[in-house]
Amino acid sequence: MELKHVVGAQRISPAVLKRLFHTADEMRALVLREGGSDTLKRRVMATLFYEPSTRTRLSFEAAMRRLGGKVITTEAAAEFSSAVKGERLKDTIQVVGGYADVIVLRHKKQGSAAKAASVSSVPIINAGDGAGQHPTQMMLDLYTIQKEIGRLENLAIAMVGDLRNGRTVRSLCYILTKFQSPRLYLVSPRSLRMRKDIRAYLRRHGVPFEECDDLREVAGRVDVVYLTRVQAERMKGKCVRMNGRFQMDPSVLERLQQHAIIMHPLPRVDEIRQRRLVDIDPRAAYFRQAHNGLYVRMALLKMILAPDAPL
Repeated sequence: MELKHVVGAQRISPAVLKRLFHTADEMRALVLREGGSDTLKRRVMATLFYEPSTRTRLSFEAAMRRLGGKVITTEAAAEFSSAVKGERLKDTIQVVGGYADVIVLRHKKQGSAAKAASVSSVPIINAGDGAGQHPTQMMLDLYTIQKEIGRLENLAIAMVGDLRNGRTVRSLCYILTKFQSPRLYLVSPRSLRMRKDIRAYLRRHGVPFEECDDLREVAGRVDVVYLTRVQAERMKGKCVRMNGRFQMDPSVLERLQQHAIIMHPLPRVDEIRQRRLVDIDPRAAYFRQAHNGLYVRMALLKMILAPDAPL
């Protein structure tokens, strides 16, 4: 079950996820018990981020360090790397691959991770490629659902907000086709609806979905409410704000089932009204979701770089 490049959700199998989640559980226990290990001692991870990041970059770097590895990084590669001089991504990847054992790449252009993987001598992990995908976010999202709800089959999920430009929901849609009986409610303004390619993919794989324009109408029917922010940086100056139909607030909480959870890849902008009241509800899982990113990314790095090594 070799794992090398992690570019998109389509190539990740449920079997790989099962192994990943088991390893993530071990990583969580390890961190709580000992703080980490030296499993990846003398291994080097390069983080190349051409777009801003807080959670993804820091959790990857923390994951590598907690496993005893080293990190070389550029936080704003678009401004502070040879990209400013006109260097092409493929050339950068081939050079950095000589310095590191794995490259974590975030780029503004969709398809950039696949392009990097096509020339790289070391594993490429896609940390977000424009409006394309974010497969490691998908991994920690599913891990969170498994931990919180106890299953990945027969799930009803409301994806809410900017579905047109949100890469996290695209990766989730791809992976959910591999599990039994998912049902999706795509809740967004008309201008931010899920792109045609994902809708066509869901239809080909027999996944029922309903496009909606009011979260309150479906809140009582779902196991997961997955909120997303408006991706203003991809909208070329257009301004779209969420109104009450696409926001989480106490009135929506009243409609949610008791076992349901609220997720968000963060950062959040105006998707949650009366934040204090929502944050204290035990169904608000988004901070637990973010913390799970450390354990999942530790597990992923170990599976890629030292699959047979003991912890």
